[in-house]
This record gives sequence, C-alpha cells and structure tokens, in this order.
Amino acid sequence: MKTIDNIPTSKIRRASKLVSTGAKVGVNYLKYYGDKLTKTEIEAKERLNENNASDIYDGLKQLKGSALKVAQMLSMEKSIMPQAYVEKFSLAQFSVPPLSPPLVIKTFKTYFGKLPNELYDTFNATSVNAASIGQVHVATKDGKKLAVKIQYPGVAESIATDLAMVKPIAMSMFNIKGKGSDKYFKEVENKLVEETDYILEVQQSKEISEACKHIENLKFPNYYEDLSNERIITMDFMQGEHLSEFASHNKNQDAANRVGQALWDFYMYQIHKLKKVHADPHPGNFLISNKGELIALDFGCMKTIPEEFYIPYFELAQEENISNMKYFTNKLYELEILREDDSKEEIVFFTEMFHEMLSLFTQPFQSETFDFSDESFFGKIAALGEKYSKNTELRKMNGNRGSKHFIYMNRTFFGLYNLMFDLKAKHISINNFQTLK
Repeated sequence: MKTIDNIPTSKIRRASKLVSTGAKVGVNYLKYYGDKLTKTEIEAKERLNENNASDIYDGLKQLKGSALKVAQMLSMEKSIMPQAYVEKFSLAQFSVPPLSPPLVIKTFKTYFGKLPNELYDTFNATSVNAASIGQVHVATKDGKKLAVKIQYPGVAESIATDLAMVKPIAMSMFNIKGKGSDKYFKEVENKLVEETDYILEVQQSKEISEACKHIENLKFPNYYEDLSNERIITMDFMQGEHLSEFASHNKNQDAANRVGQALWDFYMYQIHKLKKVHADPHPGNFLISNKGELIALDFGCMKTIPEEFYIPYFELAQEENISNMKYFTNKLYELEILREDDSKEEIVFFTEMFHEMLSLFTQPFQSETFDFSDESFFGKIAALGEKYSKNTELRKMNGNRGSKHFIYMNRTFFGLYNLMFDLKAKHISINNFQTLK
C-alpha cells in the first residue's frame, strides 16, 4: 500500500484539501446530469454515489484524524447511507494508507523525545495497521512481542476545525436544524478529544480489562505505561484475524455462537453493570484468536451512561412499556425525542415513527435467546431506515431530536447488531451477563 510522507496539519492546508475534494464532487454532479440523459435515474444516481464516495474518501484518508473518524462513524449507518458510501467509508476502519517509515521515526521522536530503538529491542517502522487517528507497529522488548500505536501528527490540534468543516454535511444528511444542534457536535468533539488522549486510553483499557476479565472466551492485551504517553501506546501484540475476516470464512456455527455470546456479554456487562461502554464497535477493534476467543482492542472511545438517560432508554426496551402508549409518550419526552414546542403534527409523526422503530429494534430484548443470523430481522431494519430516509414529510421537520447521549448509544447498538449479524450468531442468551460474577 502507498504510504504518506506528510499530513496537512494547518487549518488552511486542511481546508484547502476539502475544497479540492468539493470541486471533484461538483464535477461528479455535472456527470450525473449528463448521465440522466442516457441512463435511468437509478443508474445515474448509483454512479454519482460511487464517484462521490470514492473522491470524498480519497480526500479524507489524506487528512486522517477526526475527518476520517466521522467517515468511519457514518459507515456504520447502513440504513441511512447509500451503499456506495458504506462500502468506501468502511475502509476507514482498518485499511488506510500509513505514514512512511521516515515520518514514523520523526513523529515518534517528537512525541517521546527518543528514537524507537532507544526504547525497544527491535522496532518495525512499517505499519501493520493504519486507521483514522493512529497506526500500529510491531516491536519487541525483553522477549515480548509488542504493538506500538502512534498517533498521527496534528490530529489532536485539528479536531475542532475538522468538525466545523464537516458539520454542514452532517446537518444536511440528518436533517438537523441550527437551533439546539450544538450539543450533538460538542458531544462528538469531546469524544474525539478523549480519543487523542492516549494516557486516558491506557487508563480506560486497564479498567475495562480488569472489570471484564471474568467473561468467558474474552481476552485483552496488557498495557505498558512506562512505554506509553499522550500520543503513543505500547501493549501486547495480540495474534488473530479481524472479526469481519473470521466471519467471512467461518463455517463452524458453534464457533460463531461462542464468539457472538462473548461479544454480547461484553457489551451487556459494560452497559448494565459498569454504566459505561466501548462505543466504537467496528470489526477493526476485535480480533479472533486461533483458539476461537474474542480479543477486544482500542478503548479510546468510552461512553459513560448517566442514570437519567440509562433508565428511560432501557425502559423502552420492555415490551409492556412500548405497548402502553401513554407511558411510551412520557418516556419520549424524558429522552428529548418529543419537545414541548412540537406541533400536534410533529407529536403524532414522531410518536408513530419511534414506536415503529423501537418495536422492531428492541426485539432481541423481548425473549431469552435471539438469532442474530435472522436475515428477515435485519432486512426489516434496513427497510425501515430506507422508508424514513425517503420520507418527504420528515424532511420538512426538524430532525434535531433526542438526548445527546443517543449519538454514541445508538452507534454502539447499531455497530453491535451489525457485528452479531456478520458472525451469524445464533441462540444468544440475552441476559447471560446477569449470571457473570
């Protein structure tokens, strides 16, 4: 894979990169209007989406950082984003051009004040994995094989300006109006700032590893604080294949169920027992060992779940509460989905919309076990997402809905459901986490 010798770090250079990307998108629209003369609307729109997705991703992968992280987050919105964007943006999860070896050595020296060979017995300057915020290198010390994660230069300093540049796109995509929208972008900005604090990540990693070490078939690396700092993390090198790779070839249903149960228990135990959760559930953050164990990595994005959100959020996962419309409506107000300034039309529309969505999305919680390989269930979720993405009535209303905590909680559950479906995990015990000591 081609490497990168420099990353734009100044506000002007990063903005210029996005402007040049925008110009390519403009050309794609001109092609689209031409295609409509010779192709069907569907064919023309598909080509437009493919061209735009490719050009936007190519621009973002050069910038790296929070701009690329937002693309990664959007790739998980499979029911909202056109398929071309999902496929292209999902590359941000674990297939990004890495920094060149000379830039790696220079960056390491800047961050640590020493060269890698002064800290490790061996250090490979060629990356084995590059993502949105940092890339991973293999090193050894005292006979141990280590993974060294190095943050890209300028990432932490460019978060606010990057988000300001992508904010108009996100507001248009999710139909968010200006008033009250800042709380959502501030939530994302705060989480991205946390993700660039590698001292915090090591602390969170050790806490979650200790709290969840009793979960069967779940493993974590050890972290080395003396070889880590604000921009570098050193941990055990964990051998395994990405969850998506495992899922693509696995034919052993028992193995799928075992990994799926470990993954589900990991998330339910965090959410219900710890009231915080690993809020970045994409395939690149999970490995499967040769023993069929789940290995959890990267605890930079942790979401603390406040009690005032946790209680109504999970009360709406109970079938009897969804069926009680008066109770259901009250909970929508608690969760800021319905607002005091809503019109009668908005109250009716959003009550019906969220009733339909939650009746479907909470189905796994309505039984003792659930089959996450059920294509009809995931097909209904996709169809519902498509239904509302095309709803002209919804486009006229303010999509600025819900508590800020929905952003990462919904991201967590959408990501978790997708991983469980990729695994084709069956007979998953939904409340097994309650028996874990």
